Amino acid sequence: MNEPTRNFDQEAATWDDNPVRVKLAGEIAEVMKQQIAFTPDMDVLDIGCGTGLVTLALAPLVRSITGADTSSGMLDVLTAKANRQNLTHVRTMRIQPEGGLTGRYDVIVSSMTFHHIQHIDRQLSECFQLLKAPGYLCIADLDTEQGEFHPDHTGVFHHGFDRDTLKQQFLQAGFTSVTDCPATEVTKPSRSGDLKTFTIFLMTGTKPRA
Repeated sequence: MNEPTRNFDQEAATWDDNPVRVKLAGEIAEVMKQQIAFTPDMDVLDIGCGTGLVTLALAPLVRSITGADTSSGMLDVLTAKANRQNLTHVRTMRIQPEGGLTGRYDVIVSSMTFHHIQHIDRQLSECFQLLKAPGYLCIADLDTEQGEFHPDHTGVFHHGFDRDTLKQQFLQAGFTSVTDCPATEVTKPSRSGDLKTFTIFLMTGTKPRA
């Protein structure tokens, strides 16, 4: 039986109304900029882009950026925002939960999405294949937590990540120069209702020249 999934299409219209969510995406994008030297000749993929909060923050720095998501509602919001800003180099890609990414990229980023991906090894290998060489994978996600971040665990496969374990998975997928650093933290009501602070890391790996 397939795991139930949240209806992100229904959530899309009001997704950006949450100031905590918007602030979090902005802070993660800033740390990504510190770790990756984005240039105007780069093509970038944002996996699990949602409404494009990170996508649009990186868009001014690169030649093209493609936001990929399983939710057509989220992609519709991103397209509308890009159109309002006349950003013709921002594209969207609808994907399935089991994959379906296409294209070739200099950088792949993902923010707060990998805990929704069941098979991490498979996803890392797919990212490695999609990247040009040299290319860079940059993932932001939760440090290991006790299942308190999400009030509803529907579609959540990982309660954060142990950085050392994830680093080994990066290396096994072929990435080199794998580093991690603190990205930001978010304080919000936990599943029990109490305010709790959750830490978020950024992990970056390089696909080396052949």
